[in-house]
Amino acid sequence: MWCICWHEDCNVCVDMAELLDNLYNQENYLISKKLLDATHLRHEALSNNLANVETPGFKRRDLPKTFAVELRRAVERKDFRRVKALLPRSLEDRQAKPVRMDGNTVQLDEELLAMNRNALNYEYLSHAVGGSIKTLNLAIRGRV
Repeated sequence: MWCICWHEDCNVCVDMAELLDNLYNQENYLISKKLLDATHLRHEALSNNLANVETPGFKRRDLPKTFAVELRRAVERKDFRRVKALLPRSLEDRQAKPVRMDGNTVQLDEELLAMNRNALNYEYLSHAVGGSIKTLNLAIRGRV
């Protein structure tokens, strides 16, 4: 047990692990964290696509749209066990059409636009997740 109070005769102690479990199991935190993970992975996929814009035969990768659908469905059903279990992954985009004679499916302007949108999403989500942790830190220090 860790005491979060500042005086010795405290009788209100909180188990730090329990406190952190409560934070990390909050619905908004779980959803934001899962979206942050997906946004990070998407950034990696988009960066890889941009790096291979001139590679003959390269097929663009992205997060499948089914991830967002599955996440939304789990949230609507309040199935947070499913939310935790969902793992974002990048796959070859089978809908992308070749834009060059060599079969490369990366469209530079579309990738740059997607990268900018994704960066904005990442910034918003990182503030949401970080804000929860910052609030907890302030509460532990008694500065709420």
